[in-house]
Amino acid sequence: MPAPNHCTTDFLLTRRSHPGKTLSLPVPNKAELTNILTAAARSPDHGRLQPWRFIVLQKTALERLAELAEARAVEREMEAGKVAKARRQFDNGTLAVAVIEIHRASETIPRIEQSYSAGAVCLGLVNAALAGGWGAAWLSGWPSHDRNFVERGLKLTADERVAGLVYLGTATIVPTDRPRPDIDALTTWQDQ
Repeated sequence: MPAPNHCTTDFLLTRRSHPGKTLSLPVPNKAELTNILTAAARSPDHGRLQPWRFIVLQKTALERLAELAEARAVEREMEAGKVAKARRQFDNGTLAVAVIEIHRASETIPRIEQSYSAGAVCLGLVNAALAGGWGAAWLSGWPSHDRNFVERGLKLTADERVAGLVYLGTATIVPTDRPRPDIDALTTWQDQ
């Protein structure tokens, strides 16, 4: 019989991300953030390709990205609400980690599995931050998928894309839980 880790199970069954706009100071320091990134990097990685990397975005970098998001939205002739929302995501943050997916050439590891690994790193980063007592939110938004924005703002190369922007800080509210999936409706059991 396995020895369950009840604390970890309880954490996973009750974990809840925080809305990014509710995160405040203080934020993890470099040592604390390094520990969170180290935990996130323990995610599944078929073939040990490390098809991801981190860009730590501190307040000044987020302010620069807010300006760029606004300028890019205007270039794209977006409506005022979308322009404001794109800018607000970066303006509201004090610390974020961009998880950058990198497509590595491999004869045995399909690109989709590399994408799954990058997604697992994002969730690992959120969970490690939450387990450390921090608030965390995994966001994206159209700027994350706009090639012009990510190449200019994050200096991404053609084989890279943003898997997620994980904002970190001190939670200012306890988020309410939301409806959760009906596991019975989503699960098929096969015995043959």
